[in-house]
Amino acid sequence: MGKSKKRSAKPAATEAIATGPSRLLLKLADRLFGEAADRAAFVQSLGQAQRFAPCLLWLADRPDPFPFAALPPLAMQPAWVDRLDLTADQPANRRPGKHPLHEAGAFYCLDFSSVFAASALLAIPDRVDRLVDLCAAPGGKSVFAWRALQPSLLVANEAIGKRIGMLVSNLKRCGLDPAIATCADPETLAQAIPGWADLVIVDAPCSGQSLLAKGEKNPGCFHPLTIGKNANRQKRILANAAALVAPGGWLAYMTCTYAIEENEGATQWLLDRFPHLEPQPVPALESWRSTHGAFPCYRMFPQEGLGAGSFVVLLRDGRNGPANPEPANPGRSSLFGDHEALQSLIRWRSDRSKPI
Repeated sequence: MGKSKKRSAKPAATEAIATGPSRLLLKLADRLFGEAADRAAFVQSLGQAQRFAPCLLWLADRPDPFPFAALPPLAMQPAWVDRLDLTADQPANRRPGKHPLHEAGAFYCLDFSSVFAASALLAIPDRVDRLVDLCAAPGGKSVFAWRALQPSLLVANEAIGKRIGMLVSNLKRCGLDPAIATCADPETLAQAIPGWADLVIVDAPCSGQSLLAKGEKNPGCFHPLTIGKNANRQKRILANAAALVAPGGWLAYMTCTYAIEENEGATQWLLDRFPHLEPQPVPALESWRSTHGAFPCYRMFPQEGLGAGSFVVLLRDGRNGPANPEPANPGRSSLFGDHEALQSLIRWRSDRSKPI
């Protein structure tokens, strides 16, 4: 996913993890795949790091001449996203984040796993005015959602204070406006502005098992304690996300891990407790539909060679009725005008999000 490092809840028994990762990985593969060949390809993809094609999400018109070499687009790939060809003899492809166009905010760099998950947002047929990205840092899903949906106001929230700086930097560089960056626990937002958002994105902290496909170390990521702690945290975040969604609104849940408990399992827990949330099909991702849920949800695995892996499910709030009343000064998107207690949580405002 877009987050280069997921915040993993690590079990205390590190010795147990160190002696059994291969066994736990094989057990996971057995649960995920029915065919022996698929299991073997999955395990091999995590043992041999791959370099996946990075993506450019264009926020401005592509320059002419085009300084990058791009791969042919996939059918589900947005028209404003390019996958770079790492085999091409093109210097700009090697370090796109150092290109002057990147510094100028013309594009945002992200991996294809993030594009895959965020592309579920393109299945939303409704106008999205008020958008909350609940676990936003470093900002890839916020940028994607802003580019795809053009909300009247984006609220990019990050609960961990030390991650706010990178989030604000990316929002500024990419020129997202009107936008607000907040630093709040999801429960704080849910209690203050319940039923406010047309769309809530939860790119949840997870066990980050897909990091192994990129050659990064993540000890303990297959351990049941790690998975259980992360799943419990995800359920808490999802419950608060559900409280933020307006009647008729949308919730997108995504991770960069493979564990069923953190993906289909966490989603089923949410559906059991919030039965008004209805999983929605994403036709563009139908060939990636998961076999581990009794509802439409989607997975990409690293052995496909596109990205390290991700999971996404798109939910609609099936209730009818008005959301909370508009805040004061609706013409200027003064989100927290009537919520004085939240003023201290705002870390940055774009120009058009500031009150008159």
